[in-house]
Amino acid sequence: MNNSAIGIFDSGVGGLTVVKELKRILPHENLVYFGDTGRVPYGTRSRQTIIDYAKQDLSFLKSKEIKMAIAACGTVSAVLPNEIIDELPFPYTGVLLPAVQTACSKTISGHIGVLGTSATIRSGAYGKAIRTILPNARITGIPCPLFVPLVENGYVQRDNQVTRLVAQDYLKQVLGSDIDTLILGCTHFPLLKAIIGDIVGPDVRLIDPGRETARFAASVLTSEGLLNTQEERGSYSFFVSDSPESFTESANLFLGDPVNGHVEQILL
Repeated sequence: MNNSAIGIFDSGVGGLTVVKELKRILPHENLVYFGDTGRVPYGTRSRQTIIDYAKQDLSFLKSKEIKMAIAACGTVSAVLPNEIIDELPFPYTGVLLPAVQTACSKTISGHIGVLGTSATIRSGAYGKAIRTILPNARITGIPCPLFVPLVENGYVQRDNQVTRLVAQDYLKQVLGSDIDTLILGCTHFPLLKAIIGDIVGPDVRLIDPGRETARFAASVLTSEGLLNTQEERGSYSFFVSDSPESFTESANLFLGDPVNGHVEQILL
């Protein structure tokens, strides 16, 4: 069981920011990634549709005999019910809880901002999770529906004027407020960290869900005695529900280097 893979799923390629951090923090772990690229995005879907898709994604990962599942999708993390999570035969985490725990430990003012897809912000899940740790926290949720397509089309350069204008419009309610911590509540958003940081300034701490989720996974595997015992680097397998070629082209941007592993198209 220790040498089984960690399973990661997302609506597309954004979850590869989690994979990037897992490769850095847990270099000996085998990883299986599923990107539902044929049905992206999840963030504009109804709650029930998102749940149905997530159940299918998890069912596929189960077939790979994984030892842990990670929903590397802010939208799924925000809406997947506990009754589904509790039935899983392995540890599970989304990106929401690790990001929330870090944000709550870092805020001084108690005013936390959350950037997310429309579905994530509409769910109110981040606010509920934050208040279980900081009951008196103030939360400002900011839907950023254009960030995902901008990232997936490569509009991520720090000096990209199109993305900067969109970001300035979304973030105007942060400026001049006492928000001191900002959760990047979608795994696409860390690719815009430089632009967002320039706009909100150095006094606002940005919480990267990919990094915090990888750290959380490492902690869970350690406490459960499930860390991989092999000495060589882990193997990586990628599965998608649409074109492997399109996935590979986009994946390089999210991983920071070429895809190193098998990419296969599957039918759910």
